[in-house]
Amino acid sequence: MMFDGLADASVAPHAVDTKRASRRAGGKGAVSSSSLLRQRTLKSTISCTGIGLHSGIKTRITLAPAAPDTGIVFRRTDIAGSAAVIPANSDHVRDSRLCTVIGDTAGNTVATIEHLMAALVAMQVDNVEIQINGPEVPAMDGSAAPFVFLTECAGIVEQDAPRRAIRVLKPVSVSAHGAEASLHPGRGFSIDFTVDFPAAAIGRQSCSLDVTKTSFKAALSRARTFCLIEDLPKMRDMGLALGGSLDNAVVVNGADVLNDGGLRYGNEFARHKALDAIGDLALAGRPLLGHYSGLKSSHALNTGLVKALLADPSAWEEIAMTEEDLVPNRTPLFAASA
Repeated sequence: MMFDGLADASVAPHAVDTKRASRRAGGKGAVSSSSLLRQRTLKSTISCTGIGLHSGIKTRITLAPAAPDTGIVFRRTDIAGSAAVIPANSDHVRDSRLCTVIGDTAGNTVATIEHLMAALVAMQVDNVEIQINGPEVPAMDGSAAPFVFLTECAGIVEQDAPRRAIRVLKPVSVSAHGAEASLHPGRGFSIDFTVDFPAAAIGRQSCSLDVTKTSFKAALSRARTFCLIEDLPKMRDMGLALGGSLDNAVVVNGADVLNDGGLRYGNEFARHKALDAIGDLALAGRPLLGHYSGLKSSHALNTGLVKALLADPSAWEEIAMTEEDLVPNRTPLFAASA
């Protein structure tokens, strides 16, 4: 990793219907400017290099500060022209098989964005340009912890613009093949996730967490992606997991975890799926306020849930955030098994 100078960004943000926004200055439900949260970006530019989990391609990403209301955007630096700029929002999802892929109308894509997205949203970074010289975000160690570290090293600064969020107003759910994902009204943002696998090393396990910067870093950020050893041949036939190894994924063989050192958490599998969901939900384009519940959910269901929420104007509202909006429903709850 290395630090570079500050970079300016001039890309268009993902448009959320601001006509429906509540608590705007001077409008109904407005709050005093002193209590409003401000948008945040990185203080410095920072880079890292690694291997893509699915492509096996070595890529370099640079996280650069961006102007207010830019949002999170990816720029393919190996492709010339403005078409290589891809906003990280649900409108740009192109694939969701085992990872989340976003792209533009010209066919340019960036894959496996979910761990980086989870780190950025959990660390409350609203505006950042992610410059990448290849088709996939580096896997690093298979978790979000390296990306949390990057944001902490770069530093975070407030900007002169109100921070906005999407508040869930009523339940929204999607399901397929025995899996479910749903959003419900709630203070702050909280999550619960249950996985159920035939492998004895995983089985059925759950986690539940009120998500804050502190709780995400401690309870979710280090949870790694995983796979069953019997699935590897099929995945590689699909052109996936070409960069996977014991250095960037937990590999399970029946009742055994093949990685030296074993698991980082007793329920690391459920925690990683919760991490994935947070990254996928970040494609709403704004922080979400509410409760997410997942049962065997996937990237496809998670991104489909975001689309279902935004497609129903009665299910959400955009608000100018205050400190009160970050207060969770309860004391942060860590999963029982550790």
